[in-house]
Amino acid sequence: MAAPSKRWLPLEANPDVMNQFIWGLGVREEEAEFNDVYGLDEELLEMVPKPVLAVIFLFPLTAQTEAERKADREQDSTEKKEPNKKVYFLKQTVGNACGTIGILHAVGNATSEINLVGGSYFDRFYKSTANLDPFERADFLEKDREMEDAHSVAATAGDTEASSDVNEHFICFTCVDGELYELDGRKSQPISHGPSSPSSLLQDAAKVIKAMIQKNPDSMNFNVMALSKKAI
Repeated sequence: MAAPSKRWLPLEANPDVMNQFIWGLGVREEEAEFNDVYGLDEELLEMVPKPVLAVIFLFPLTAQTEAERKADREQDSTEKKEPNKKVYFLKQTVGNACGTIGILHAVGNATSEINLVGGSYFDRFYKSTANLDPFERADFLEKDREMEDAHSVAATAGDTEASSDVNEHFICFTCVDGELYELDGRKSQPISHGPSSPSSLLQDAAKVIKAMIQKNPDSMNFNVMALSKKAI
């Protein structure tokens, strides 16, 4: 894949930043919020507010992750399982947009649980892209100045100085129709990780994340956040 023609500043893996971002775009503050996941052991997972609607994972890009992505891209499409059409998925064509795409995946696959503000950015975005394929959605996002501006505000709101020179990547895990999906805009399609449920999503995603971390045990550049629905 050619290098992205457009690059944004990266989002910080910070629930406060992401919450202001999603609340400003149409998620009601009283309905859902991102929370830190402080560890992947069962007792720490139990501390995360439930129900969990999606899990966002930040990890370092390494030679191994890039080799796996290349192998995924080169795999013959006929060997792949046809993805569930109900999974909302878009490709990443803008550099450093993975944080925003992770959020779009998280919210887009939880619209049955989240009542978006009518006429809000998210409400209009998902309605406009509902019948598009992942590449058409990526093109829509790339040309969308409103989202680019919102992303820029969020990217400069963190505790660390924003720089376009980063080597980490956000992906999303969600449960659709009883199946755990990994949503990575740099891959060709959603990746199924087997059976799951809304009540076990966090634990199921944690198992996959643990396996990914074990492939790069010397790095500390990992972060996990959960999008949780608030009790109303």
